[in-house]
Amino acid sequence: MKQDNCIFCKIISGEIPSFTIFEDEQFKVILDVAPAAKGHALIIPRRHYANLYELPEDMAADAMRLARRMMTTMTQKLGCDGFNIVQNNGEVAGQTVFHFHMHLIPRYHNDGEILKYIAGEPDREELEQIRRIIAE
Repeated sequence: MKQDNCIFCKIISGEIPSFTIFEDEQFKVILDVAPAAKGHALIIPRRHYANLYELPEDMAADAMRLARRMMTTMTQKLGCDGFNIVQNNGEVAGQTVFHFHMHLIPRYHNDGEILKYIAGEPDREELEQIRRIIAE
């Protein structure tokens, strides 16, 4: 399944060139052309799924296994000091290309990159209320 207006579908089909570092029958892993750090890569499924909600469960598991393999290889070969794995779902969450993908971002001491969120300060009652909503 391919969408004609999807940049990642065009990369998968070869219409747009990419710097591929791994591929198999399910996924293609490419270097991000606007990297947050040296070696920043994207795991992209060959089939079009808009986000994690649409991705079949077995493919989601395969994507995480591939992320682990890739970050292990990249750590050995690039000498990075850590890793961020980022996956956004929906515009409000920062998704800009609506084809599921995972960012693999090598981290280096003093690289200047900041991926952060503003920590909230809920009280115990609010946490318990949210827990009940989700868990029950």
